[in-house]
Amino acid sequence: MRQPKFTITQYSYIYLITRTLKGIKLIILMSNNDVEFGARGSVGRNVKILLDFKRKGKVLNEQRLPSIFMVPKLYRDISPISFTPRLVSIGPLHRKDTNLQKFEVQKSTYLHNLLALCGSEPKETLEDCLRKVSMKIDDIKKCYEESATYYGDEELARIMVIDGCFILYFTHLVSGKAGRYMGNRLTMPLIFNDILLIENQIPFFVLEDIFESTIPLFKPNPSLADHLEILLKGYNPFQEYNVTDNINLSGSPDHILGLLHNCLVPMHLPVSPNFLQNGGSILKQERHSAIELDRAGVNFRANKDVNWPLAMKLELPRFSCFPWFWYKPTLLMPKLYVGDSTELILRNLILYEQSSTIPECVTSYMWAMDMLVDTPEDVARLVKSRVLVNYCGANENAANMINSICQYVSLSGFYYHQEWEDLDTYYKSCWPNAAAALKRKYFGSPWSIIALFAAIVLFVLTLVQTVYTINHPNP
Repeated sequence: MRQPKFTITQYSYIYLITRTLKGIKLIILMSNNDVEFGARGSVGRNVKILLDFKRKGKVLNEQRLPSIFMVPKLYRDISPISFTPRLVSIGPLHRKDTNLQKFEVQKSTYLHNLLALCGSEPKETLEDCLRKVSMKIDDIKKCYEESATYYGDEELARIMVIDGCFILYFTHLVSGKAGRYMGNRLTMPLIFNDILLIENQIPFFVLEDIFESTIPLFKPNPSLADHLEILLKGYNPFQEYNVTDNINLSGSPDHILGLLHNCLVPMHLPVSPNFLQNGGSILKQERHSAIELDRAGVNFRANKDVNWPLAMKLELPRFSCFPWFWYKPTLLMPKLYVGDSTELILRNLILYEQSSTIPECVTSYMWAMDMLVDTPEDVARLVKSRVLVNYCGANENAANMINSICQYVSLSGFYYHQEWEDLDTYYKSCWPNAAAALKRKYFGSPWSIIALFAAIVLFVLTLVQTVYTINHPNP
């Protein structure tokens, strides 16, 4: 078979087409190789990043949780005034807040006033304070969340000394031991509250070091616990209990807020056998408000337990068959004083409990109060029983505070689990349940009482008329 003949021009076209096809094939092969190599490189980079995360996570696991931190936005939005300093910045977290810069001059004045009281050379006293703080600068950084490390070591040490001296001198002034407080008395409550905020703390060991370098120079036999007593009394929402009787510095509290919490937790905490049950079990328990329990015959009385200010105890009837005729149950509970700063104190204590491994005593107490209080009428009942003192105006204000304070707060163990189980068992028994239903139906409002009274009068009149008609028939 004869082969087709091509001209030179045709051969040139065929050659160019062949070379072009080979080039395209080569480009495709190279592109595939590049894609495969790029995929392998991307996977390798991701593997390295994820392994780095593992190493970083291991380091975080080995570190202690920071005890001084910024409150998450979820909780701050519920009550911003409870977590944000309004006048003074303590520690590094709010150091650059423009609203707090004005008070920095006042803090410097307090620093020099404290040095003047010491009587020795101010330079030597400051050198001693800075030397002690600088030696523990790494431990100080571990107490804060990462944002505190943005400061240099020297600046952070300077912040610690200034703020520590300010707290010690302010406490000295308000205790009355330095004569009449000459500062602006309008700012005293603001400073008091700012010193307690979880975001506004310095490590307690820093305060101890500065205390040892200053206060003993002008005060005989000083004790940091005694020096801070005025603060603890002002923060105590359970005024029937003297929190300063339970000061324990042996455990080295994290900060002043931690010291207050230590005062509310006895060394030997009475825990019911069911305490370690799943914390979610409290959400499954039936809630009985103070009004409902009152209708069932439960009394409320202030607790006089000297070992634990948050203790609750249920005294059940001696004769369970006849509780209404012999003895009514009584819930002994702490006497809570609700004032302008109570919400701030309780919220910071609760957030402190939520962020560490300390006992959740305050959280348990406020869970119990939340179950007892649903309406302002419940607050009124507790006020009448003298287990709650309301200084914040209308009962509705106190009810709103109690109902919102445990919002988005978890609870790993309810300290009053057994007491609430016993309350629920009593409430569901025959006599209390019937009595509660009768009170709710016939005595729930003034109109229902009037209607019941009118029905009784009408029944009596009808009965008298019937008897009269029977005994005196018509002639």
